[in-house]
Amino acid sequence: MELESIIGLEVHVHLNSNTKLFCGCKNVSESPEPNVYVCPTCMGMPGALPVLNAKAVEQAVMVGLALNCKIARRTLFARKSYFYPDLPKGYQISQYEEPICHDGEVLIFSDGEEKKIRINRAHLEEDAAKNIHESDSTLVDYTRSGTPLVEIVSEPDIRSPKDARIFLEDLQRTVRYVGVSNADMENGDLRVDANISLREKGTEKLFPKTEIKNLNSFKAVEKALAYEIERQTEVWESGRPPETQATRGWDDSKGQTFEQRVKEEEADYRYFPEPDVPPFEVSEQTIEALKIRLPELPHEKEERFLRQFNLPDEQARILIDNKELADYAECVFSEIIEWNHARTDVEDRDNFRLYQLAVNYLLGDFRNVLQEENSSVKNTKITPENFAELIIMLHRSEVNRNAIPQVLKIMEQTGGDPSSIVESKGLGQVSDEDQLKRVVQDVISANPAEVDKVRAGKTQVLQFLMGKVMAETKGRANPQKVTELLKNELGIN
Repeated sequence: MELESIIGLEVHVHLNSNTKLFCGCKNVSESPEPNVYVCPTCMGMPGALPVLNAKAVEQAVMVGLALNCKIARRTLFARKSYFYPDLPKGYQISQYEEPICHDGEVLIFSDGEEKKIRINRAHLEEDAAKNIHESDSTLVDYTRSGTPLVEIVSEPDIRSPKDARIFLEDLQRTVRYVGVSNADMENGDLRVDANISLREKGTEKLFPKTEIKNLNSFKAVEKALAYEIERQTEVWESGRPPETQATRGWDDSKGQTFEQRVKEEEADYRYFPEPDVPPFEVSEQTIEALKIRLPELPHEKEERFLRQFNLPDEQARILIDNKELADYAECVFSEIIEWNHARTDVEDRDNFRLYQLAVNYLLGDFRNVLQEENSSVKNTKITPENFAELIIMLHRSEVNRNAIPQVLKIMEQTGGDPSSIVESKGLGQVSDEDQLKRVVQDVISANPAEVDKVRAGKTQVLQFLMGKVMAETKGRANPQKVTELLKNELGIN
C-alpha cells in the first residue's frame, strides 16, 4: 500500500495597520508592559461597540490581490464562539460564509517543477490575547487582543513537508513586499496551523485530518509534518486509518507531536452573523485603485533580476528574500549604469561584470559589516552611490580586495565616500611595476628554501611567497601583478 500525504495550511498574518481591527488602540504585537494598549472594546466590556478599521480592509484586499484571489464585493463578519482566557468576549469576530478574498492560487517552484497551490480564502479576523504559562498559573496579556489578522487558508494541494516550507517562505516574502506585515515568525506576526492526513495514492477520498497548532518556524512546520507522516503511516499499517479529527501540539525539543484534544467541528463554534458590524461592500473603484498600488511581487522581481542583470539563480533568490537588500542592490546597479553611460571606453557587457562584483560584496562583506555595526540595510550610512563607487574603484584596481571590509566599515561608521577614505587611510592598491618588482625580489632573497621548492615543481608554495609580498605592502599590492612578477622572477609559467 502506497500512501500520499494531503497537507493544507492555515496561516495567520498580523497586519501592521496603526490601530486594532475594531477599536482605536495602538496595534502592537508586543509591548514593554502587559495590558497597556487596551480599551473597553478589545477587552469585551458590556456596551462597547466595534468599529471596523478601513485600513485593515484595504490591506486584506492587497493580500488577496497578491494571491490572485477574487475579491468579494459584499462581505460580512461572524461571531465564532469559544471559551478560553485569551478571548475576553467569549467569542471572536471573524469571517465565515462570505470572506473578503477567495478562490486564489499561487505557484511554487520545488524539485525542478512549478506546482500550483490553490487558496481557499483569505479572511479578516481579530487576534486573541496572549497566554503566559507559569509553573502553577496562567497570566494573560490583552495587548494583542483585537489586533487585525488575515487568515490565509490553502486547499489541501501540498504533498510534502518541503513544499509546505517553500509555500510559507514564498508567502512571507509576498506579504512583506506588499508592505502589510513584518511577517516575523519569532515575533508571532506569522503563525501556522498545519493540517495533514494520508490516503492511498491514486484515490480521491479524504480521511479525518490532524491539525498541528501554533507552529512558530518554517523548520518546525517541516519537521512536524514529517513526524506526522511517520506516525500516521504506522496507524494506517496497523489496519485502522484515523476516524476522528484531532488537534496536536509540537514539542520541538523531543521532535514529536502530542495529542491536545479532539478537533472542534464548525458547529461547535456556533457561527452566526456579527450583529454589531454590518455587512459592507468593497467598491470596484477601490479594488482597481489597490491593484495600481500593488508593488512588484517577489517572483516578478526575481525574473526581472535574472533577465535584466544576468545574475546567477541562487544569488537572485538570496537578494529577493530581503526586499530592502534587493531594492538597495537595484539602486547600486543604477549607479553603475550611470557611471558606464558617462564613459566612452567601455562596452555594455562590462555592466554585467560590475553587477556580479557588486552582488558578491553585497551578500558578503556588506552584510557582515552591517551585522558587526548593529545596523541594517534600511539604516545604513553607506549610500548606493558610494557603494557603487567602491565597486568601480575595485574594478579599476584602485583598491585591493583585502581592503574592502575595512573601507566598508569606515563608510558605515562615518558615512564617508570611498575615494576619500582610501586616500586618507593609505589603502590604495599598489600597481606600480617597478615598486612591486623591488618587493618581489626582496621576498625571493629572504626565502631561498621556498624558492627552491617552487622551482622544483611545488607551485602551491607560490602562495606563501605571494602572502609575504602582500604582508610587505600591507595588503595593498595588486595580486595579479604580484603573481605575474613572481613567476617572471622565478622563471616559471
